[in-house]
Amino acid sequence: MKKVLLKTGDEQDFFRRGIEIARLADGASPLPAERILSFEDPMDLLKLLTGGRLDVLRSVRQSPGSITAIAQRLHRDRSAVKRDVDQLVDIGMVTVESKVLPGHGRMKEVRATASQFRLEATVM
Repeated sequence: MKKVLLKTGDEQDFFRRGIEIARLADGASPLPAERILSFEDPMDLLKLLTGGRLDVLRSVRQSPGSITAIAQRLHRDRSAVKRDVDQLVDIGMVTVESKVLPGHGRMKEVRATASQFRLEATVM
């Protein structure tokens, strides 16, 4: 069960986490199961996580599927869903994998990379 945290943070926070992970690795300790995506500016986080992208992410978590199937479930245009999926792939929140369909060729399946996503923002 993988977790992803999307949060705001500064450069010091980033390096502090890096040092902690290096310390754990040097000591052969298990690394945190949670992956952190950090943004310096809360507006960058808000630009990335639009309502449409959150809908796509929720849909994919409930039922992985093709972009066409997701678009149909959400009653949205396929090309708009494709753009949202591409953005979510770029930051590692979803993956797109080629899947063999028995007797029907192949399809690209969109899957969430984690079972839980947590948002955390501090506005200064």
